[in-house]
This record gives sequence, structure tokens and C-alpha cells, in this order.
Amino acid sequence: MTLRNDAMTFGVHTVASDETIHPLTLGRALEERGFGALFLADHSHIPVDSTSPRGGVPRMYFHTLDPFAALSLIAGVTERLLLGTGVALLMQRDPIQTAKEVASLDYLSGGRAIFGIGAGWNLAEMRNHGTDPRTRGALLDERMAAIIEIWTHDEAEYHGKYVDFDPISAWPKPIQQPHPLILVGGQSPRAIVRAKRFGGWMPSAHGLDTPEQITALIRSVGPDVPVIPNAVTPDPAAIDACRQAGATALTFHLPQLSESDALRLLDDWAELID
Repeated sequence: MTLRNDAMTFGVHTVASDETIHPLTLGRALEERGFGALFLADHSHIPVDSTSPRGGVPRMYFHTLDPFAALSLIAGVTERLLLGTGVALLMQRDPIQTAKEVASLDYLSGGRAIFGIGAGWNLAEMRNHGTDPRTRGALLDERMAAIIEIWTHDEAEYHGKYVDFDPISAWPKPIQQPHPLILVGGQSPRAIVRAKRFGGWMPSAHGLDTPEQITALIRSVGPDVPVIPNAVTPDPAAIDACRQAGATALTFHLPQLSESDALRLLDDWAELID
């Protein structure tokens, strides 16, 4: 199951945590209300002394559930909902193990996985994984390329500066061929180059207030690259701008809410996209 070419898909992005709506409830609710995709954020931990580019680190990142565990759980109670990472911090993840996690999710969901990746912002977090922040982009590129090799070859090998392994056998392979859609997060020139290389782009639309700003963002990557703007303002003008600019899909960002409050907000959004 992939994103359709004849209609824009509406998705939701959120940080699944142990303090908000349960992933099972969220997944069911999204599919029941006509949403087509769910993207979950990724943080393994938050170092006590770290800060975000916008100041203090929000509480939700301290309580983030593992996205692959949560998405696999949701796969079992949904039939059509696309299940993505938004975004997985691949420069903090082993590529061989991650290839298996994504392929397993794709298999268990019947071909509904989307693999969003990003270079991250928490330098202290990535250092704890042995990643040098100065070379994280190059590391990310090699790990993604190695994962594609594992997905697409029965005997895969990769020999780079940061990733190096002799031929291996690893199953399952993804159901989607040649592999699940890869979405690259971030707005930097390097991120755009990476999106063109690996398949798709998931830039943040947070803070974009006019249709003109949204249109410029979507079209900045050029033609033939699927674009899914993330955290679009949920209003008709923004939605229409995404559609007119050729976005493949869009997401609204679901904040940290209780189950009852989250469901009420999803009801409001469902009326908007109906």
C-alpha cells in the first residue's frame, strides 16, 4: 500500500508517549476518521544537560515511545493506515538492525511502512550513541544506502567510510518494492539533496502562515520528488495551498493531549478534511 497519485493523503504527526493518548486508540481513531497516515517521532533518550535550538527540551521528548514498537502495535488494529517514522534518527541507529525493524513493520502491516529519516538536533543525544555531530550527515547517508542494499539484495554488503560489512543475509525483505518510501526531514540544502537521492521530502511547515509560503516550500525541492509537508496549519487555505502546489500528502501535528481531548481534536480535523 502506497500513497496515491490521484488524491492528497491527510496524515497526523505526533510524539507518542506514556503520558498521552495510547497508540492503539490513536491508530484506530485515525483510520475511523478517514486519515491516511500516522508519523511518530523518535528519541532514544534526552541527556539531562542538553537543550533544543528553541530553548529547553519539551517534556514529551523525555517520554517518547519507540516508534517501531508503537507502529507495529497499531498495524495489528488497522487495515489501511500508512505507518511512518517522522523522523527516525538514523545516525543514532544501527543500520543492520534498523533495516530489519522497518522491513518487519512493512511485513506485519501488509506493506504500509514509510521510513522517515533525519539528522537530528540534539547533539548530546547523538554523542551518547557514539555519533560525532560534525559528520552525522555523511553517516546518515551511508547508513541509509546500506539499508537499501540490505532490503534489495539476498546477499548484501556495504563498504564505506562509516559503514562497512561483508556479505550478509537478512530477512524479511519489505513487501513494498523495491522498498518503502523514504522521506528525508529538514530544510537545509543538504537535506534537499538527500531527499532527491533517497526518494522523498518531509519538510516542516510549522510557522508558515500564508499559502504563498507553503507553496514556495513545497516547490523548492523541484519536480518528481514526493513532498509531505509536516505540521501544516489545519485550515482550508493551507490545505488548498498544499494541494495546488502538488504535495503528495500533508500532516497536522497532534500535541500532547489526553485521550478525550485528542479525540475531540481529531473530530474537528476530520470535518475539515471531509
